[in-house]
Amino acid sequence: MIYVRKAEERGHANHGWLDSWHTFSFADYHDANFMGFSALRVINEDVIDGGQGFGTHPHKDMEILTYVLSGTVEHQDSMGNKEQIPSGEFQIMSAGTGVRHSEYNASATDPLHLYQIWIIPERKGIEPRYAQRRFDDVKGRQFVLTPDERDGSLKVFQDMTLSRWVFAEGESDEVTVEAGRRVWIQVVKGLVSVNGEQVGSSDALAIWDESALSIKADSDAEILLFDLPPV
Repeated sequence: MIYVRKAEERGHANHGWLDSWHTFSFADYHDANFMGFSALRVINEDVIDGGQGFGTHPHKDMEILTYVLSGTVEHQDSMGNKEQIPSGEFQIMSAGTGVRHSEYNASATDPLHLYQIWIIPERKGIEPRYAQRRFDDVKGRQFVLTPDERDGSLKVFQDMTLSRWVFAEGESDEVTVEAGRRVWIQVVKGLVSVNGEQVGSSDALAIWDESALSIKADSDAEILLFDLPPV
């Protein structure tokens, strides 16, 4: 089964300094049909004005991933980290027993475009931690998050993986899906077809009860593929 989550059907909130699209219920956007997908709880696509951002606020018992598409994030947290995350980098933070942090656009003039993704951890009470990494563009599957940090990926405390694919137009790949697993594909940019379903930038696919996926790039494209545990 493949369900297409069109970009324009997501929840939307424009706060002036923040233009945010919510894949799943978040803040004032509530849809009982979109409370999450397996261990995925939040996928927000945000554009933040220059000099603006999120002041210090708390999190607990959540794996929080940021992927910067353009611009630079200025991050500070209660673990003592004060970092900048430039375009193309991923940052993971385990909120665990509790953490406070702030996130701002490091530029006073240029907009910041990012995905913020929340993943429910396998257990509560994890010791808070922070990591960030840039991954080179490579052909084929590139692991970004795994439980065992395989192939230089970042660690995640959940039985899931996140892979990044960068395709040139006309390239294709195949993915085998283990029985019972769920897959979420988020299109970062471009046009791709998955088992014949064509989707574009900011669209997504929720996939279950499929044993194999055929992915074809109908233009230069980039996708994020989440391999998730059974519900």
